[in-house]
Amino acid sequence: MGLIEVIMIALGLAMDAFAVSVCKGLAMTKVKLRDAAIVGLWFGGFQALMPAIGYFLGSRFAAYIEAYDHWIAFGLLLIIGANMIKESFEKDEGCCCDGKAASVSPKAMLMPAIATSIDALAVGVAFAMVSRDGLGIGVAAAIIGVITFAVSMAGVKIGGIFGSHFKHYAERTGGVILIIIGIKIVLEHLGILAF
Repeated sequence: MGLIEVIMIALGLAMDAFAVSVCKGLAMTKVKLRDAAIVGLWFGGFQALMPAIGYFLGSRFAAYIEAYDHWIAFGLLLIIGANMIKESFEKDEGCCCDGKAASVSPKAMLMPAIATSIDALAVGVAFAMVSRDGLGIGVAAAIIGVITFAVSMAGVKIGGIFGSHFKHYAERTGGVILIIIGIKIVLEHLGILAF
């Protein structure tokens, strides 16, 4: 995958972290740069780690499923994207303004960081299926991590200023981006698109 595709995937994946970051900012009485950076490091770190793990798991099986790898990548991205869109229409349950939601302690950040990066694990598997040329997994994972870090920091700040108004739009946008990239992978493999 090329740089533009990786950036688009990173933006799509970062939207779950953005939504949770908005909730964190909403719950904070005063948003501090230090707290926003901690949220960004947790989410960015896990978003960088998970695709690398997924890539190494997926590359073990890539030789066995080479004839179908583009369909698997498409299916994974379609499922992840559709799930993000579906979740964006569901009622908020975990975006409450209590002290626990505002905490950036390791205990408070570990589960949200894992939960928002599970999709990145599946994308790493998809990346192993289609990544013959282009950026290596190290560069791709770093880009995903840095973008998620920045988006998460922004989410905390936006949550502190505007509340959760943008959360659902971000999740929908992320889902649509992942679905479009999945469709592009299949169309390229079928020879309909040539990039």
